[in-house]
Amino acid sequence: MRRHFLKLAVALAVSGALSTSALAADPAKPELVFGTTVGDFGDMVKQSIKPILEKQGYKVKLVEFTDYVRPNLALAEGSIDVNIFQHKPYLDNFAKEHKLALTPVAQVPTGPLGLYSGKQKALAAVKAGSTVAVPNDPTNQARALVMLADLGWITLKPGIDPLTASERDVEKNLKQIKIVPLEAAQLPRARGDVDFAVVNGNYAVSSGMKFTEALALEKSYAYVNWVVVRTADVNKPFVKDITAAYNSAEFKAWAKTRFAGYKLPQSWK
Repeated sequence: MRRHFLKLAVALAVSGALSTSALAADPAKPELVFGTTVGDFGDMVKQSIKPILEKQGYKVKLVEFTDYVRPNLALAEGSIDVNIFQHKPYLDNFAKEHKLALTPVAQVPTGPLGLYSGKQKALAAVKAGSTVAVPNDPTNQARALVMLADLGWITLKPGIDPLTASERDVEKNLKQIKIVPLEAAQLPRARGDVDFAVVNGNYAVSSGMKFTEALALEKSYAYVNWVVVRTADVNKPFVKDITAAYNSAEFKAWAKTRFAGYKLPQSWK
């Protein structure tokens, strides 16, 4: 009889634990479908965010995309519940162009734009005629120019929008450098042909470059990537749980070790 009651007590305890876990998840949204680009953001979900949310009773599925168009369209149409792959300037422009109601809710660790050595190995080696390769697409070229201005190598015209800066907006070339626009994907390979190169975080990682080896990293938080949801879902429990997971002590500790040198969310300071 005593053994019977013991078994019953254990069964009730397990049942209670399972019920608590299930109730921790949003009952209206027990399965969450994440969309990310292949790589760092997908790894964050698989290796840290998914386990955190599964402890709360959610079932988590990941869909990885290879482009920057489908993740927002898939989110808007409801085939995924959240995406992580973009910075806010891109989101704002894409949402406006496609008339989508999407809202960013939390920043995530992001591979920063960095100035890396080419023929020259130190910032102090810059001189008149030094060649600096930068991305040739408008968004990332603007980021590169702001970086060069932060370094004191150039100045930008007063009043210009730093998110849309172009070579036409350079007011003074203080170090008399030669800016060489190149396709972003070519920049890691071009380092041997120029004195310095400004390289996007994703291309640096895929080329085996370490952010900790950069001569300088961009200061701006404008291009840190975001967790994005449908605007209509912003106040729903599942979105609050996702946001809490990305801002949890568990995720922060894991990310700071796993992504050394990355630009961390501004709110983590």
